[in-house]
Amino acid sequence: MFYPSAIIINRHIFLSYNNPIWLVYMRKVILMINNLIDDVLQKEGGYSNHPHDRGGETNWGITIAVARKYGYNGPMRSMPKSEAHSIYKHIYWLKPQFDKIALLAPKIAAEMFDTGVNMGVRTAISFVQRALNALNRQERDYQDLTIDKVIGPATLKALEQYLNKRGAKGELVLLRAIEALQGERYIRLAEKRSSNESFLYGWIEHRIG
Repeated sequence: MFYPSAIIINRHIFLSYNNPIWLVYMRKVILMINNLIDDVLQKEGGYSNHPHDRGGETNWGITIAVARKYGYNGPMRSMPKSEAHSIYKHIYWLKPQFDKIALLAPKIAAEMFDTGVNMGVRTAISFVQRALNALNRQERDYQDLTIDKVIGPATLKALEQYLNKRGAKGELVLLRAIEALQGERYIRLAEKRSSNESFLYGWIEHRIG
């Protein structure tokens, strides 16, 4: 978890990490990610072994390869929900540092988590970086980012500068831009591989908007 000595919350309030208000905010962020993971687990459902899913056996949306990598060696049908929750939090929130994004833009962090689950965290990060570059008014607001698909100081700084310029409405516009990129990618995946058409309707129904 990201614990800087100070950070701008909602672009207006300057808080120290030992401030009680900061601690309340941190609890809200933790609650948010737990709710996001629970929503994904509900959408993904239980055990599946779809013939068109190249991941093979899955449970709670986690493939057998990922389950084994993160220490679950039991039958996929029997994977506990708590085990899946822990894996999601590590892979799709803490490791890619989406918790840092959540401190600046919770809606964007939530979208990145969801996109990361479905398309991979590096793809989710690239959407944000591409959208920020397209929205910086030819670098008048902040410098273009290198699309390195990593959350680092430059991406966090660009996001903060964008939000300082555009405010709460800007977060919604950025969210729409990310979703537009996501939707285009889903269509392209279905066009490229016809078997993906089996999943396209569900992807758009559950992941866009």
